[in-house]
Amino acid sequence: MKTTNLIVEGMKCEGCVNRIKNVVENTKGISSYAISLEEKKLTLTYKKEEVLEEVIKKIEKMDFQVVR
Repeated sequence: MKTTNLIVEGMKCEGCVNRIKNVVENTKGISSYAISLEEKKLTLTYKKEEVLEEVIKKIEKMDFQVVR
């Protein structure tokens, strides 16, 4: 298992958190996650690097910027 912290620029409200939560929950291969609106941080635990790349692409399609 790998754990990665991502900064999600543009995450401003609970609506943003819910949109990101839907992406994460609908992506197979994620063991656990946590989202902090205050820190604009998404922490993911996953098995394969491809899963991380998939989540980043989906989040960026929603006009957020993801910083590793």
